[in-house]
Amino acid sequence: MRAAENSSGGVVGFGRQFFGASDTFTRIGGGQLGGKAHGLVFIRDVLAAELDRQRFAGIEVVIPTLTVLATDVFDAFLERNRLADLALSDAPDDRIAHAFQGADLPAEVLGDLRALVHQVHAPLAVRSSSLLEDALFQPFAGVYVTKMIPNNQPDPNLRFRRLIEAIKFVYASTFFRAAKQYHRATDKTAGDEKMAVILQEVVGQRHGDRFYPHLSGVGRSYNFYPQARVRPEQGVVQLALGLGKTIVDGGLCWSFCPAHPKMPPPYASTRELLRGTQTEFWAVNMGRAPQYNPIAETEYLVRADLAAADYDGTLRYLASTYDPASDRLTPGTGAAGTRVLNFAPLLTFRDFPFAELAQALLKVCEQAVGREVEIEFAMTLPTQASDRARLGFLQVRPMVVSTELVEIEETQLARPDLLLASDRALGNGVVDSISDVVYLKPEAFEARHTPAIAAQIERLNTALLDAGRPYVLIGFGRWGSTDPWLGIPVAWGQVCGAKVLVEATLPAMNVELSQGAHFFHNLSSFRVSYFSVHHERRPGIDWQWLAAQPALLETEFLRHLRLERPLLVKVDGRTSRGAVWHG
Repeated sequence: MRAAENSSGGVVGFGRQFFGASDTFTRIGGGQLGGKAHGLVFIRDVLAAELDRQRFAGIEVVIPTLTVLATDVFDAFLERNRLADLALSDAPDDRIAHAFQGADLPAEVLGDLRALVHQVHAPLAVRSSSLLEDALFQPFAGVYVTKMIPNNQPDPNLRFRRLIEAIKFVYASTFFRAAKQYHRATDKTAGDEKMAVILQEVVGQRHGDRFYPHLSGVGRSYNFYPQARVRPEQGVVQLALGLGKTIVDGGLCWSFCPAHPKMPPPYASTRELLRGTQTEFWAVNMGRAPQYNPIAETEYLVRADLAAADYDGTLRYLASTYDPASDRLTPGTGAAGTRVLNFAPLLTFRDFPFAELAQALLKVCEQAVGREVEIEFAMTLPTQASDRARLGFLQVRPMVVSTELVEIEETQLARPDLLLASDRALGNGVVDSISDVVYLKPEAFEARHTPAIAAQIERLNTALLDAGRPYVLIGFGRWGSTDPWLGIPVAWGQVCGAKVLVEATLPAMNVELSQGAHFFHNLSSFRVSYFSVHHERRPGIDWQWLAAQPALLETEFLRHLRLERPLLVKVDGRTSRGAVWHG
């Protein structure tokens, strides 16, 4: 991918004018731009040359205005404030974050940053763009933070301070524990990393004290879970109301194939659909200042429910209305009733050629990158007939799709040494070198304990990484969920030593199993096999066999087994079938 070459060609210096300048993509500093920014430079030129904008005249496709604080600013910040020793130490995240907040940015960039906030009164996303981010086989997706600031305070000095705090928080996240653990799963160290920072307009509109886009999306040109007549190469798109944090954190969202946008969703009933769709969304808080906490990623974010979105008038193209008398959904919000986020007006009425645009974007990006891709975007929809929709293209990164031929026969699933199996497995290949299993005890699992479980798993992950021992990790609900009632709230760095991740359900934890965008990308890039196992499906998981094995370590929540013979793991990416045998 040419975007990963870390050159700085084609990006002009920041001329102290953000909006309205002839260049909407600029730089501050003379260092490198980092992986995420280079991906945007690359795809900006591709979209300009290859996307048929006349075909999608009702939707403006843009790279939202941004400037990049290059890596030489990061280097100078660390060196002049003598932060390297602390940053590379085992100090806790909050100590590192506070030390970075107490340090000074290089004086030579302060004039540019002050000029930016003097003229910009709209929300800004302060995003990481490290040198290692979005690399093909070690993508570092979701490892570092993004902080959104409202940037609407009347006092420009206060806006300036909040921007500086957000930049230093992104810098600090380079050395947070999760990032260091992630490095340990690769051949890199935290000392190899350099951080550029993207300062970018937030795509969205203001609605009272909330600022958010009508929808955010993540698209993949390869679908590991195709349904019915859908082919894997036709891709998949996940949509959510509001900021994209809902998707990347593994929250409830809507998935569809852009080649078949009208295909019925995979729910057995309308009531099941009601339980499986998004009910809350993220927005930038434009109202009363929250409690001051410069080392919190969500300091200036707020969650709201669908009633708030309905009041804001943002559900017109996104929701259907539930009629309990007929147990049916009617696309749109014209009638009174419960709103359901199934994006039916947008996908079925074709007021805008959104599905076709998503398909075209994936195709153009895939051809340009030379392999399967994942993209992120956010979109605002018009409030008047004369307005255009606006899609802000936020990110492109390559995917890893294995082509190894793996076959799993039905007879193999009947073997007595089968440990677990699934027809919703992600990955492709055979692994026969794993002898460690970490699993949550089903009889002891309660959702209220998931934060404590995450801490125990992190300690085991660190020990197994240090010992160079890959392992199978079996848990309940969603790995990486930010909602502890939907799964285990771990960051990728806390489980990055696992080579097989299993999401299982229980009667008391019966949620739709899915990955957030960053978790999903790391799974495929690190060739981690993933299994989704519902408690009512057979053959499922052999819990009795696991319980009968001697434990190397046992806590009130989990057990760590070290087996005498390695497991055999097979995943067939063509059929999404996977199985593990204990031999």
